[in-house]
Amino acid sequence: MTGELWRSVDDYLDRLLIDPDPVLDAALEANRAGALPSIDVSPQQGKLLHLLACSIGARRILEVGTLGGYSTIWLARALPSDGRLITCEIDPHRAEVATSNIAMAGLADVVDLRVGPADHTLSILDGTVDGPFDLTFIDADKSSGTEYFEHALRLSRPGSLIIVDNVVRGGRVVDNETTEPTAVGSRRLAEAVAREKRVSATVIQTVGTKGYDGFLLARVE
Repeated sequence: MTGELWRSVDDYLDRLLIDPDPVLDAALEANRAGALPSIDVSPQQGKLLHLLACSIGARRILEVGTLGGYSTIWLARALPSDGRLITCEIDPHRAEVATSNIAMAGLADVVDLRVGPADHTLSILDGTVDGPFDLTFIDADKSSGTEYFEHALRLSRPGSLIIVDNVVRGGRVVDNETTEPTAVGSRRLAEAVAREKRVSATVIQTVGTKGYDGFLLARVE
């Protein structure tokens, strides 16, 4: 009943707070048609990312993990006309679907999708040329979250936000006996962020259509 209730609440709030959006709906349908895994952020989470980007007046956004571009569209829509979003995707098929979705949303001139391993893409980004990034959203390989976070910090400025998805892992983050890679990666990330004096951070646990998980939010000091 708990999961069913979470989904019902999300559905109710979606109807109240998320305007009908044929572009986002079409992106999700294209993802399904392309056999992409159904691991996009939820509409409520997508709008949260959008509002956070708007609230800090983000002009440059970095995304690690494009999938089919659903969260990319939410974030890119928060940018001004001269804004820019760089997004990293390792899988060429997912990148192809995302490129089509981003173009359909009219954002092809705003979004720079880079295909390849994120650690390589991030390592060659220059914070003074490509950035600094006002907001980074990390939603990729969970076992590499710490490395992605360190790159994001290098490419940020004081006041930038770094957001990491899926850091609670259904509560497995507190299980220090687990060897499950995503949970181990989440623990390693949380402990690395706790040691990092250049950020102030918190984790918000979430429930809903995506199950039980959470976001890490860090502000660069």
